[in-house]
Amino acid sequence: MLIAICSLKSSPGVTTLAVALGARWPSSETPVVVEADPAGGDLLTRFRLNADLTVVGLAASSRVRGNADPDELARHVQFLPGGLRVVPGPIAAEQSRAALGLLVPGLRRAGNRAGTVLIVDCGRVDPESAGLPIIRSADAMVLLARPRDDELAHVALKLQLAQQWSRRPCFVLMGRGHSAGYVSRELGVPVLAHIPRDVKGAAALRGDGANRNGPSKSALGRAAAKLAFSLRASVIQDQAKVDRHLVPGGVAS
Repeated sequence: MLIAICSLKSSPGVTTLAVALGARWPSSETPVVVEADPAGGDLLTRFRLNADLTVVGLAASSRVRGNADPDELARHVQFLPGGLRVVPGPIAAEQSRAALGLLVPGLRRAGNRAGTVLIVDCGRVDPESAGLPIIRSADAMVLLARPRDDELAHVALKLQLAQQWSRRPCFVLMGRGHSAGYVSRELGVPVLAHIPRDVKGAAALRGDGANRNGPSKSALGRAAAKLAFSLRASVIQDQAKVDRHLVPGGVAS
């Protein structure tokens, strides 16, 4: 399974939500957070990870091996303090953008493996974004926004186009502001979840809080767990519908 998380404006907490989803993903699958933000990543410095194991190295290996090795992703995985598997992005935006175009086939192949879910932080995107091919290949796109007038006005201008980037677009709110019901009515789209502002839970994700094992008992953690369950159920349900309409030869009935 491949889940892409992105925003249309500013930084409403894409990386925080990606890590929270990974930390609270149902235990039936192994989550891996991949930092594919064209503007560069935060996890490398935030957690003092190994700079030799990033999406840049993964992209280079994929190019050399022609995406033929399904275990290449596993060789670039690092671990956060709570045990979450991550492949961080480089600090430099130039390096990140150069790598992203080479990642799509390998990420899609890894996401197709049973028992694995890739949660990909695609940062802020637009029609020219280097991360857009990853979003298009994902099983679901989580579009994140703050529920504030200034940001929602910007989202409203681009929302119709953004919904075309994914076969399963999901709109999620992050932080304080208007209610999910208000935003849904104003934008004319359902809101899958409203993630609360949780300073302590976010600090735990950054490794700043007393609880370094993730936000399992925080408001952020509880909301992320519910969202993870909803995303997983939606993808599985839709895949089952596709499978029911296929005959053994792979031709639609």
